[in-house]
Amino acid sequence: MLRQATLALVVLPLISLAVHAELAVSAQDGKQVLVDGVPTVPDSPVADYVAIFDLGSNPPKLMAEVPAPTSVVGPPQSVAVAPDESFALVTSANAIDPADPKKVTLNDKLTVIDLQSSPPQATATLTAGKGAAGVSINRAGKLALVANRSEGTVSVFTIDGKTLTPAGKIELGDDKSGPSHVVFSPDGKTALVSRDGDSKISVLSVDGGKVTYAKRDLSAGVRPYSIEMSASGEVAVVGNAGTGSGDADDLIAYIAETAQLMQQQVVERLVDRGDVGDLQLAHATLSPTLGIAQSRPAAMERSGCAITSRRARV
Repeated sequence: MLRQATLALVVLPLISLAVHAELAVSAQDGKQVLVDGVPTVPDSPVADYVAIFDLGSNPPKLMAEVPAPTSVVGPPQSVAVAPDESFALVTSANAIDPADPKKVTLNDKLTVIDLQSSPPQATATLTAGKGAAGVSINRAGKLALVANRSEGTVSVFTIDGKTLTPAGKIELGDDKSGPSHVVFSPDGKTALVSRDGDSKISVLSVDGGKVTYAKRDLSAGVRPYSIEMSASGEVAVVGNAGTGSGDADDLIAYIAETAQLMQQQVVERLVDRGDVGDLQLAHATLSPTLGIAQSRPAAMERSGCAITSRRARV
């Protein structure tokens, strides 16, 4: 999947929205462009970087451009901001192949960016898993999870202040299962992992810094790709990429959680047969009241972006 390179196209519909957002953190991939619809390494690629914007200014002000490995591969939630806005995490699913500069190869990097330093700067680059993609931080700011699309795992990192420490991996499936994004429940005791390779939503159990596969999988549609959870934890929204044919399997699914039981119900079809060709649904966000679900086709996506606020989060 590709993410939008220009911030203007991703700030509202392709991010985890927050009320009165103050910061926007956007991953910019300089090593791949679309040529006739085909991802291509340009003749003179520019270095990847992370752009940080102050949304409290009018117009929004570019605060910093921080060199860091990023990637167009993966969901828009490949950027996460700590609840206290002290740091951001950015993943990189691929990199230029050292053996052939006209090709890309798998990458496994997770970069920590200090948002409180002046200017913001990268303070650490850690190893996650092959095809590191969606990343989330729990509300306590003590744990981060990274979905590794190309090895069927989720990497676990404990957090102390702004320091991340690897704490193991969770095996979900083979390297074709495609874990794309992982999202915490508000109480931090559960996490859901979208798997677009084998069309599953895996349930993880979280106990402090210990994360385990609950051996429970849900079905939300064909190729579940991105996933977000409401502030109450009662509803998760899954963007299903479908087959890319424009048929009825391109849709959003709501997963409603009541006590220990998760029930699934498709509530809205976002792509009408025959109208959109091969566009694929790749991301959905929730409004603060759960009244609106927004989406954008994957063909319009090129970079990850996260918005954060000190007042309220969705």
